[in-house]
Amino acid sequence: MAKRERVVRMSVEQPLWRALTGYRLLTMVYAALLFAAAYKEFPRPGVAVGYLAFLAVWTLATSRKVANAASCTKGFLVADLTVAIVGIVLTPVADTQARIHAGGSTLPTIWTAGAVLGFAIKGGWRWACFASTFVAAANLAIHTGQPTRDTLHNVLLVWVASVAIGYVVEVARASENTLARALEIEAATRERERLARDIHDGVLQVLAMVQRRGSELGGEAEELGRMAGEQEVALRTLVSSGLVRPSRVSSDESRGALVDTYEVDEPGADDGELDLRTLLAPHAGSRVSFAEPGTPVPLPVPAAKELAAAVGAALDNVRKHAGDGARAWILVEDWGDEVIVTVRDDGPGIPAGRLDQAAGEGRMGVALSIRGRLRDLGGSADLVSVPGQGTEVELKVPRGRTDKR
Repeated sequence: MAKRERVVRMSVEQPLWRALTGYRLLTMVYAALLFAAAYKEFPRPGVAVGYLAFLAVWTLATSRKVANAASCTKGFLVADLTVAIVGIVLTPVADTQARIHAGGSTLPTIWTAGAVLGFAIKGGWRWACFASTFVAAANLAIHTGQPTRDTLHNVLLVWVASVAIGYVVEVARASENTLARALEIEAATRERERLARDIHDGVLQVLAMVQRRGSELGGEAEELGRMAGEQEVALRTLVSSGLVRPSRVSSDESRGALVDTYEVDEPGADDGELDLRTLLAPHAGSRVSFAEPGTPVPLPVPAAKELAAAVGAALDNVRKHAGDGARAWILVEDWGDEVIVTVRDDGPGIPAGRLDQAAGEGRMGVALSIRGRLRDLGGSADLVSVPGQGTEVELKVPRGRTDKR
């Protein structure tokens, strides 16, 4: 199950839903009072009474539907808009054309705008444009002759106001998500700094001391000191980099700025993206230098894992064939349309024809572990080696074609 953390209770949409709830109730009462004031002027008041009675029941029964974005479903919005349009269409049945052309209001009056605003708050300006277009068509259809200036003014006002509110909601929602992510990163940074202080005061100093004493004592202690030095460098790199996996996404704006945290090994996690740096950083050590961009390098999870496995295979070849004293360097480059990882060492290099000979003998390490993985990702692996000057492996993975075939 995904782990959900509440970052901050700050949904800007919730006040809009509360305002919409109040607006629907008040405009329902207004429509009833407006009809009661002109009751005697209606030739068929029974139609208006029946519709307004239904409108009152509908408004009260569906108040909870407009309490938040989760309960305000698409089906409800369509039904709410249908109620408003039916009221507009029934107006000529209950009232006279003379009163309508003279500027008389429709049966739902300004309650209709509430149905359109529901679309705007729920889905943004595009939804608002869709709903207001139907309301405008219904208002124009009940005028058999030339629409009055007031009618055109009201139609345009509802259309512009709903689209503007929808656009503001979209901007506010994006800002809210950005702020939630910033607060999350800030909290993670503070925790990383606290851990870094504790580790620096304890573990790193002990490892450094073991490395110095091992070098002084020699023998088996020197090997122990060398291992302690490697762990010190790896731990220091991990603490200083402070990589945070970009697997947190904001959701459910109606309940505040929430984030869902998914572990990479969870079912379905392969559908997201992963920062490649988080998989390559652990390789850093006393003999392996890791150079990374200052920003995340997101790749689809399967592609990131396969590319990291290819880097691991290249480092295994360095340890096996370049000698105990060889050093390696990992360089990560993000060019937007492709990601390039270069693994270089200062070993003796690979003699000419050695890879072809190994493939002929059935040893397919480079062919399968490195080139095979990159080929499956739609990328390439180029190997350059000069005897006596080391080996360089350049791994390229293009974005957009990283689905493992």
